[in-house]
Amino acid sequence: MRQPSFLKQLTRTKAVEAHDILSDEQQQNSLHRSLGIFSLTMIGVGATIGTGIFFTMVEAVPKAGPSVILSFLIAALTAGLTALCYSELAARIPASGSSYSFAYATVGEFAAFVVAACLLLEYGLAASATAIGWSDYLNNFLQNAIGWKIPEMLRSPMIVSGPNGVEFHPGQFNLPPIVLVCICCFLLLRGAKESATVNAIMVMIKLVILIFFAVIAFSGFNIEHFTPFFNTDNSKGMAGMAGVTSAAGTVFFSFIGLDTVATAGAEVKDPKRNVPLGIMAALIVVTVFYMLVAVAAVGAQPASMFQGQEAGLAVILQNVTGKSWPALILSAGAVISVFSVTLVTIYGQSRILYAISKDGLIPSSFQVVNPRTRAPVVNTVIVCVAVAIVAGLVDSTFLWDMVSMGTLVAFIVVSSAIPVIRHKGIGQGMEGFRVPFGPYLIPGLSIFACLYILKDLSDTTFKVFFAWMTLAIALYFIYSKRHSRLNKSANQ
Repeated sequence: MRQPSFLKQLTRTKAVEAHDILSDEQQQNSLHRSLGIFSLTMIGVGATIGTGIFFTMVEAVPKAGPSVILSFLIAALTAGLTALCYSELAARIPASGSSYSFAYATVGEFAAFVVAACLLLEYGLAASATAIGWSDYLNNFLQNAIGWKIPEMLRSPMIVSGPNGVEFHPGQFNLPPIVLVCICCFLLLRGAKESATVNAIMVMIKLVILIFFAVIAFSGFNIEHFTPFFNTDNSKGMAGMAGVTSAAGTVFFSFIGLDTVATAGAEVKDPKRNVPLGIMAALIVVTVFYMLVAVAAVGAQPASMFQGQEAGLAVILQNVTGKSWPALILSAGAVISVFSVTLVTIYGQSRILYAISKDGLIPSSFQVVNPRTRAPVVNTVIVCVAVAIVAGLVDSTFLWDMVSMGTLVAFIVVSSAIPVIRHKGIGQGMEGFRVPFGPYLIPGLSIFACLYILKDLSDTTFKVFFAWMTLAIALYFIYSKRHSRLNKSANQ
């Protein structure tokens, strides 16, 4: 049999199997085709709120100053454009719900592997960064509840970002995030999963906590804190719109859960109508709450006070009221809600690895499932060990932008898939949502918006990302390309 050309090997696509579609249609589970706009909105809000908004103000405000509210708007617009692209892909490729699978079915195996590497970076570092932020709020909660603080050497990372660059502090590590990841690992190995009821409860807790913060923070609102509106310190190249764009790259992490709505396309009642409405409804709710919190936070304290502030939102409440009980309530809410997000993020990481392994692109050990719990044991343990090491040793300053970098690159590939899927006619006969105004305008704007945010991420972020991608591409050509199931089937 004649071997396909090198380019054709890189661009070979995985067909949407007919039996995958039929199995969805034939299942009698009531969850299928039963989700409406409210359920979809709760899924999107639940997967988005609970991580970034509790932490990223501390990283974003020093870059943009009070104009950080523009950063949230730019991030929201970019997420919305890309979410529309997800909606069409979910409708046309109902057998899958991940951007890795979308890319594999449209732009080819190599691009899909690049997306997979971006997703692994996104989910892995997001879990680590979230666990680190959880540690800050846990410490604040313990201090206000019982007057005890976790010893400094047991909650300080070894690798930190100092005024002169990367600094190493041997003998100290951040213990609470490691404990959190171990608890998540234990639950996941037992086959833990979210239910719609638990998700709805968690969403309401998060929203009530953020409203609680805004109400109290506005009692200490000072309009003078918004002057000057843009960052005027250009010592790090962050003055004016450069700081706004850089901060948008940081806060973009707070919007990455919106694509979860699109992944539910095979379970949605009237997806042509409900998926895009669910995405937009979730985006509006999330954006309104993020803007509310951002305006309240900046109005309650000068932008200069955000730098290095642990458990920032809780500290703001304590400073505004002069009392500890508001900070205690907010810290408790953050500890509970962020715990659930960390669990789901690690779960998502392990399932991405499982999907990649099923396609033969990484070793088969990543798809071995415990016969009793149905959990991928080796996979989950490896993910949790990696997440715990990063969370325990690395300063979260290095992680937020890296999460956004991985997500933005994956979003660019997904947006690029829309013209390809239209040209190839994949899923052409299937009803469902289509990106309006043709295959180029919205995807093109999405790509442009992602690139606009990418351009002002730090040099360190680009260096680490390219090092990661170099390793991923090397792995593809050394192992994945030869062991791919598509490659084996082509040679049979």
